[in-house]
Amino acid sequence: MLEIIRPGVQTTVQDLGRHGFRHLGIAQAGALDQPALMLANRLVNNPADAAGLEVVMGPVAIRFHRDGWLALTGADFDARLDDTPLWPGWRVPYLTGQTLHLAGPRLGMRAYLAVDGGIDVPLVLGARATDLRSNFGGFAGRALQAGDLLPQGQAIVHLNRCGAWTRPWSPVIRLLPGPEYHEFDDAVHHAFWQKEWKVSSQSDRMGYRLQGPPLHRSKPHELLSHGVLPGVVQVPPNGQPIVLLADAQTTGGYPRIASVIEADLWKLAQARPGTRLHFVKTTLDDARQAMQQWQFERNRFEWSAYGR
Repeated sequence: MLEIIRPGVQTTVQDLGRHGFRHLGIAQAGALDQPALMLANRLVNNPADAAGLEVVMGPVAIRFHRDGWLALTGADFDARLDDTPLWPGWRVPYLTGQTLHLAGPRLGMRAYLAVDGGIDVPLVLGARATDLRSNFGGFAGRALQAGDLLPQGQAIVHLNRCGAWTRPWSPVIRLLPGPEYHEFDDAVHHAFWQKEWKVSSQSDRMGYRLQGPPLHRSKPHELLSHGVLPGVVQVPPNGQPIVLLADAQTTGGYPRIASVIEADLWKLAQARPGTRLHFVKTTLDDARQAMQQWQFERNRFEWSAYGR
C-alpha cells in the first residue's frame, strides 16, 4: 500500500494507456513519457505496461506500508527516501514506514515512480491509466489527493541494486509532413522547419500549445472532421500550432501540418513551458529506424539486468 502524504500539483496513476477504443471517442490517456515509465517498471521487474505514478510538480511525499523496491525515471525530481538522496534511473529497496520525498523537477518536467508489483487499481477498458478529461480509470478517475491509499501488487524479492542509462533530452523533434501540409506555401514551410517554437503555459496532457511565427494556409477552407492521434500537429485559425498528446480528443477539424514521430513524443513530455523546440523533417524509414533503436536499447537493458 502507498499512502499519499503530499500529492503535488497533478500526480496520477498511469500505464501505457488504453487502445482500441478511439472509434468510441475514448482517448488513449497513459504516461506522456512512455519510455520512462517502461524503464521504471522493468527496473523493479514489473511488466513494462504496469501502472506507476506520473508526477508533474512537487513537492510530493509518499509513505510505504510494506517493504519493497522502487525506481524513479524521467525528470530528476531531487528525490530522497527519508533523508537519503536517490538518483533517477536506479532501483533501490524501501522499508515499511519510509517516506519518499520529491521536491520538484531540477531537469525535465515529469517523473515516473514504479514500485514492485505495480499500482493495483482496477482495470477500466483494459488499462489502469487515469483519463482526467472523462474522470475514469486510475485512482477514482482523478489526480491523487492527500490521504489516498493506493493498493500495490504482490511483492517481488531477490533483486539487487541496479541502474539504467537514461537517454539525454534534446530540443530537436522529428516530424513527418501531415495530410494538409501541401495547403501551406513555401514561406510557411520554411518558418515551420527553421524557426524556434516555444512551449506555451497553456499546455497540458491534452496538447502542447506552441508559440512562434503564425502559420496560415494559402487558401483557407472548411475541413471535414477527421481522426487524430497523439503526435498530430494541428494548426487552428490563429496560426499557432498544437501538438496533440495522450489525453487528446479522437477527432478534429483543424489542418494537420505534421506529426511528431512516436520515438520523439517523450521529448515533448519533458519540455517545460517556455522551452524552445526545433522541428526537423524526417521520413517514414527514419521514423521506423528510431523505433528500432529504442527497441535495441530496451533489449540491451533486459540482457544487462535479467540476462534475457
